[in-house]
Amino acid sequence: MMSLVTLFAAEGGFAINLNPLETNLINLVIVIGLLVYFLKGLLGGILERRRESILKELNDAENRLKTATTELSKAQADLGSAKEKAERIRADGKARAQSIRVDGEQRTIEAMAALKQDALADLNAEGARLTEQLRREAALAAIDKVMADLPGRLDASAQARLIDASINNLEDA
Repeated sequence: MMSLVTLFAAEGGFAINLNPLETNLINLVIVIGLLVYFLKGLLGGILERRRESILKELNDAENRLKTATTELSKAQADLGSAKEKAERIRADGKARAQSIRVDGEQRTIEAMAALKQDALADLNAEGARLTEQLRREAALAAIDKVMADLPGRLDASAQARLIDASINNLEDA
Protein backbone atom coordinates (compact mmCIF):
# COMPACT_ATOMS: atom_id res chain seq x y z
CA MET A 1 0.00 0.00 0.00
CA MET A 2 1.25 3.33 -0.86
CA SER A 3 1.20 6.14 1.52
CA LEU A 4 -0.87 9.19 0.91
CA VAL A 5 2.18 11.41 0.55
CA THR A 6 3.63 9.24 -2.25
CA LEU A 7 0.25 9.22 -3.98
CA PHE A 8 0.08 13.00 -4.01
CA ALA A 9 3.65 13.21 -5.22
CA ALA A 10 2.97 10.74 -8.03
CA GLU A 11 -0.13 12.54 -9.24
CA GLY A 12 1.33 15.95 -9.11
CA GLY A 13 0.04 17.05 -5.74
CA PHE A 14 -3.07 18.66 -4.41
CA ALA A 15 -4.59 21.65 -6.21
CA ILE A 16 -7.89 23.52 -6.52
CA ASN A 17 -9.53 23.53 -9.94
CA LEU A 18 -11.31 26.86 -10.51
CA ASN A 19 -12.60 26.12 -13.98
CA PRO A 20 -16.41 26.14 -13.67
CA LEU A 21 -16.99 23.96 -16.69
CA GLU A 22 -14.67 21.19 -15.57
CA THR A 23 -15.89 21.12 -11.99
CA ASN A 24 -19.65 21.04 -12.82
CA LEU A 25 -20.10 24.01 -10.59
CA ILE A 26 -22.83 25.42 -12.79
CA ASN A 27 -24.72 22.11 -12.75
CA LEU A 28 -24.49 21.92 -8.96
CA VAL A 29 -25.81 25.48 -8.57
CA ILE A 30 -28.73 24.75 -10.91
CA VAL A 31 -29.58 21.47 -9.15
CA ILE A 32 -29.33 23.03 -5.69
CA GLY A 33 -31.44 25.99 -6.83
CA LEU A 34 -34.12 23.72 -8.29
CA LEU A 35 -34.08 21.58 -5.14
CA VAL A 36 -34.45 24.63 -2.95
CA TYR A 37 -37.25 26.00 -5.17
CA PHE A 38 -39.26 22.77 -5.32
CA LEU A 39 -38.53 21.53 -1.82
CA LYS A 40 -39.21 24.96 -0.32
CA GLY A 41 -42.95 24.54 -0.79
CA LEU A 42 -42.94 20.89 0.23
CA LEU A 43 -40.68 21.32 3.24
CA GLY A 44 -42.30 24.66 4.13
CA GLY A 45 -45.75 23.02 4.19
CA ILE A 46 -44.49 20.12 6.26
CA LEU A 47 -42.72 22.46 8.66
CA GLU A 48 -45.76 24.77 8.85
CA ARG A 49 -48.08 21.83 9.63
CA ARG A 50 -45.61 20.58 12.22
CA ARG A 51 -45.41 24.07 13.77
CA GLU A 52 -49.22 24.32 13.90
CA SER A 53 -49.41 20.83 15.43
CA ILE A 54 -46.85 21.76 18.08
CA LEU A 55 -48.68 25.04 18.85
CA LYS A 56 -51.98 23.19 19.13
CA GLU A 57 -50.42 20.63 21.48
CA LEU A 58 -48.91 23.44 23.56
CA ASN A 59 -52.29 25.19 23.77
CA ASP A 60 -53.95 21.91 24.75
CA ALA A 61 -51.26 21.33 27.37
CA GLU A 62 -51.78 24.88 28.74
CA ASN A 63 -55.55 24.31 28.90
CA ARG A 64 -55.04 20.98 30.67
CA LEU A 65 -52.63 22.69 33.07
CA LYS A 66 -55.20 25.41 33.83
CA THR A 67 -57.90 22.78 34.33
CA ALA A 68 -55.62 20.68 36.53
CA THR A 69 -54.64 23.77 38.54
CA THR A 70 -58.30 24.68 39.04
CA GLU A 71 -59.16 21.12 40.04
CA LEU A 72 -56.16 21.03 42.37
CA SER A 73 -57.31 24.24 44.06
CA LYS A 74 -60.81 22.82 44.42
CA ALA A 75 -59.45 19.53 45.76
CA GLN A 76 -57.25 21.41 48.26
CA ALA A 77 -60.27 23.45 49.40
CA ASP A 78 -62.30 20.24 49.72
CA LEU A 79 -59.43 18.66 51.65
CA GLY A 80 -59.32 21.64 54.01
CA SER A 81 -63.07 21.42 54.49
CA ALA A 82 -62.83 17.68 55.10
CA LYS A 83 -60.05 18.22 57.64
CA GLU A 84 -62.16 20.82 59.46
CA LYS A 85 -65.15 18.47 59.45
CA ALA A 86 -62.99 15.59 60.70
CA GLU A 87 -61.62 17.83 63.47
CA ARG A 88 -65.16 18.85 64.48
CA ILE A 89 -66.25 15.20 64.47
CA ARG A 90 -63.22 14.25 66.57
CA ALA A 91 -63.89 17.08 69.04
CA ASP A 92 -67.58 16.12 69.23
CA GLY A 93 -66.58 12.50 69.79
CA LYS A 94 -64.23 13.49 72.60
CA ALA A 95 -66.91 15.66 74.19
CA ARG A 96 -69.49 12.87 73.83
CA ALA A 97 -67.06 10.31 75.29
CA GLN A 98 -66.33 12.66 78.22
CA SER A 99 -70.06 13.19 78.75
CA ILE A 100 -70.71 9.45 78.63
CA ARG A 101 -67.84 8.81 81.05
CA VAL A 102 -69.10 11.47 83.50
CA ASP A 103 -72.66 10.16 83.16
CA GLY A 104 -71.44 6.59 83.74
CA GLU A 105 -69.46 7.68 86.79
CA GLN A 106 -72.51 9.54 88.13
CA ARG A 107 -74.74 6.51 87.56
CA THR A 108 -72.19 4.27 89.25
CA ILE A 109 -72.01 6.61 92.24
CA GLU A 110 -75.80 6.76 92.43
CA ALA A 111 -76.07 2.97 92.13
CA MET A 112 -73.44 2.51 94.84
CA ALA A 113 -75.27 5.00 97.09
CA ALA A 114 -78.56 3.18 96.47
CA LEU A 115 -76.90 -0.16 97.27
CA LYS A 116 -75.43 1.35 100.42
CA GLN A 117 -78.85 2.74 101.40
CA ASP A 118 -80.46 -0.64 100.70
CA ALA A 119 -77.77 -2.42 102.72
CA LEU A 120 -78.18 0.08 105.57
CA ALA A 121 -81.97 -0.29 105.45
CA ASP A 122 -81.60 -4.09 105.43
CA LEU A 123 -79.15 -3.85 108.33
CA ASN A 124 -81.50 -1.56 110.30
CA ALA A 125 -84.47 -3.84 109.56
CA GLU A 126 -82.50 -6.90 110.62
CA GLY A 127 -81.32 -5.06 113.77
CA ALA A 128 -84.91 -4.06 114.60
CA ARG A 129 -86.09 -7.63 113.97
CA LEU A 130 -83.34 -9.03 116.20
CA THR A 131 -84.07 -6.42 118.90
CA GLU A 132 -87.76 -7.30 118.77
CA GLN A 133 -86.97 -11.00 118.88
CA LEU A 134 -84.65 -10.46 121.87
CA ARG A 135 -87.35 -8.42 123.66
CA ARG A 136 -89.90 -11.12 122.97
CA GLU A 137 -87.55 -13.84 124.19
CA ALA A 138 -86.68 -11.77 127.28
CA ALA A 139 -90.37 -11.15 127.98
CA LEU A 140 -91.16 -14.82 127.50
CA ALA A 141 -88.26 -15.77 129.76
CA ALA A 142 -89.45 -13.26 132.37
CA ILE A 143 -93.00 -14.57 132.10
CA ASP A 144 -91.76 -18.16 132.43
CA LYS A 145 -89.71 -17.19 135.50
CA VAL A 146 -92.60 -15.27 137.02
CA MET A 147 -94.97 -18.16 136.28
CA ALA A 148 -92.54 -20.53 137.95
CA ASP A 149 -92.11 -18.23 140.99
CA LEU A 150 -95.73 -17.03 141.12
CA PRO A 151 -97.38 -20.07 142.67
CA GLY A 152 -94.99 -19.93 145.63
CA ARG A 153 -95.37 -16.16 146.12
CA LEU A 154 -99.05 -15.63 145.62
CA ASP A 155 -101.36 -16.39 148.41
CA ALA A 156 -105.14 -16.04 148.18
CA SER A 157 -105.27 -12.35 149.12
CA ALA A 158 -102.45 -11.42 146.71
CA GLN A 159 -104.19 -13.38 143.98
CA ALA A 160 -107.43 -11.50 144.61
CA ARG A 161 -105.59 -8.14 144.47
CA LEU A 162 -103.91 -9.15 141.19
CA ILE A 163 -107.21 -10.16 139.64
CA ASP A 164 -108.86 -6.89 140.80
CA ALA A 165 -105.96 -4.81 139.42
CA SER A 166 -106.16 -6.64 136.10
CA ILE A 167 -109.92 -6.05 135.88
CA ASN A 168 -109.44 -2.34 136.67
CA ASN A 169 -106.78 -2.08 133.96
CA LEU A 170 -109.14 -3.70 131.45
CA GLU A 171 -111.99 -1.32 132.40
CA ASP A 172 -109.73 1.77 131.99
CA ALA A 173 -108.59 0.74 128.61
